[in-house]
Amino acid sequence: MKILVINTGSSSLKYQLIDMTNESALAKGVCDRIGLEHSFLKHSKVGENPVVIEKDLYNHKLAIQEVINALTDDENGVIKSMDEIGAVGHRVVHGGEKFHDSVIIDDEVMDAIKECVELAPLHNPANIIGIEACKHIMPNVPMIAVFDTAFHQTMPMEAYIYALPYEIYEKYGLRRYGFHGTSHKYVAERAASMLGKNLEDMKIISCHLGNGASICAIKNGKSVDTSMGFTPLQGLCMGTRSGTIDPAVISFLMEKEKMTVKDISDFLNKKSGVLGISGISSDFRDVQDAAEAGNDRAKLSLDIFCYKVKRFIGDYAAVMNGIDAVVFTAGIGENNDYVRTRVLKDMDFLGIKIDEEKNKIKGQELDISTPDSRVRTLIIPTNEELAIARETVKLIK
Repeated sequence: MKILVINTGSSSLKYQLIDMTNESALAKGVCDRIGLEHSFLKHSKVGENPVVIEKDLYNHKLAIQEVINALTDDENGVIKSMDEIGAVGHRVVHGGEKFHDSVIIDDEVMDAIKECVELAPLHNPANIIGIEACKHIMPNVPMIAVFDTAFHQTMPMEAYIYALPYEIYEKYGLRRYGFHGTSHKYVAERAASMLGKNLEDMKIISCHLGNGASICAIKNGKSVDTSMGFTPLQGLCMGTRSGTIDPAVISFLMEKEKMTVKDISDFLNKKSGVLGISGISSDFRDVQDAAEAGNDRAKLSLDIFCYKVKRFIGDYAAVMNGIDAVVFTAGIGENNDYVRTRVLKDMDFLGIKIDEEKNKIKGQELDISTPDSRVRTLIIPTNEELAIARETVKLIK
């Protein structure tokens, strides 16, 4: 069975076609600047150079049609017709408390996803547009929704309820939801497989470290706590996000700087984090280069990021009464040996010891622990598209 995986943004649409007989990606690409001038589709067969196709993509429906055209193209395509697509798996950011797992999309599910728009106003509307566009182009193909939040629905109430008047939770569903769930679940499963252990018997801390970053405590295969909260703003200091701060800072800044609600949201989400501290970039490669060249603010921003990650690892070791493995994934987690070294420095009391030579290897699935380390430290490149495809096949079968 061939599964088309769709990840829709407000003006973009990423896709990947995966042959699930051997879980190999056949083609992938992105439609960018949808609804804007100079829109285009960047498409590639796996293993070949991408082809850029300039097209007027006025809406997501046209974008989906161009994806199908690219996949079935005589020269650049990988299938003869869209009849070969067995199902479509959609990444949906927020499922609220309604969805504890992936689901086959029907009218009732669509209504529930729409009800979650107020919880993710920047993401769910685009996800809905992508689903509706696919349903229009492929009305007879099963559609599956895979939620970023679903994996974290196993957290106990003491982990997700905020210490606000309880009626606020009842009225608005204001609580910690967590994100990156598809990635955390995937790398936890891979960790158990790599170590030859049963996931249900393990305690794993998954560190999804990219421009957006979150950490998850996974006990017996279930998420029991995670760093992101009601929105992806809570938790770690990130590329442009502040992470957790004293809530009183918001009212202080709004008063002193005469900020509106939108101003403060943009300030915390887009101008803070590593970018705000370093004053250079949200790209860790640029910041690390500057730090190595002697820029003190750049070094400080990296130190703060690594310190926050270390704190969460310690917190979650306490929550789970120990750990069996720490996993690093996503762009920074997979490729930045400096960050991994800084995070794990002086954590031998937990039984964490890493081989510095192995730690220099980037982007490969690897156990970088020393032989005598009680806790295994793993690099596992995440593959959310494959995880979504697996969920899709499981439901279709």
